[in-house]
Amino acid sequence: MTAKQKRFCDEYLIDLNATQAAIRAGYSPKTARNIANENLTKPNIKAYIEKRMKEKEDNLIALQDEVLRYLTSVMRGESRSEIVVVEGCGDGVSEAKRMLKAPDERERLKAGELLAKRYGILSDKVKIDGAIPIVISGEDNLED
Repeated sequence: MTAKQKRFCDEYLIDLNATQAAIRAGYSPKTARNIANENLTKPNIKAYIEKRMKEKEDNLIALQDEVLRYLTSVMRGESRSEIVVVEGCGDGVSEAKRMLKAPDERERLKAGELLAKRYGILSDKVKIDGAIPIVISGEDNLED
């Protein structure tokens, strides 16, 4: 892959507009559309773009451990969210202040519930392990 093709790929990933990516990468505006379509059909360029999109996706989506750490911090009351509080100053004047707020009881309970479900602590289903022997009696008294 040439440096110009790599630049095309990086530009394409910004807005997924192939023609504009080709122009920004340095191709002529007159031929940008054709070159962009041609570039997107080349296997090495397609593979590079797919790899970079996968990397972007992996960075954007929370992993399981991250979600569990967040829920744990909410349940323990360690996380804080920013809220705006409006206070009256008198004479019809009010002032907005930003404050950090700990999770309330309902939010902490919900986080705990989600964690408990994840670890199987709370379950509506009863799990039974083991074999139950089945004995059929009176077989000798049956007619053929």
